[in-house]
Amino acid sequence: MAAAHSSQARTRYGPGVPDPLAQLLAASRARIDRVEPAGVPAAMAAGAVLIDIRTDAQRRADGVVPGSIWYPRNCLEWRCAPGTEHLDPAIAAADGFVLLMCRHGHQTSLAAAVLRDLGVARAGDVVGGFEGWAAAGLPVEAYDPGRHALQGSDGASIRDY
Repeated sequence: MAAAHSSQARTRYGPGVPDPLAQLLAASRARIDRVEPAGVPAAMAAGAVLIDIRTDAQRRADGVVPGSIWYPRNCLEWRCAPGTEHLDPAIAAADGFVLLMCRHGHQTSLAAAVLRDLGVARAGDVVGGFEGWAAAGLPVEAYDPGRHALQGSDGASIRDY
């Protein structure tokens, strides 16, 4: 008989035992800047680069945030870390002021902490991710393959991965 999925399986650590993923997320968030969706436009006006790391399928289905650039999660570090061969010039010009956005705002907290470890001094994320952005009624554009399929800024060394 197949094991049933239950709340016990999801809480296998038991009462009072910390969930290691929750601990990692909390530790990551304690050392990054987290910006509420309503604060993102002001951060971008002050020079922040908003990097969307959602999947292409999510971006096609849900749309994109105007002014954001896109990098898949699997190459983010190579496009953001200072001194790397493929550092995006827009990110270099932002002097480490980057905000990451995923769908829910979890993977970006972890990714921003990694970017901090790599020397991206002001890496942070958007609280609630794209869902938080959309729920706040902030602008979303329909996905346009002609404009949104390429990675990074106009000056990026690799645009089609």
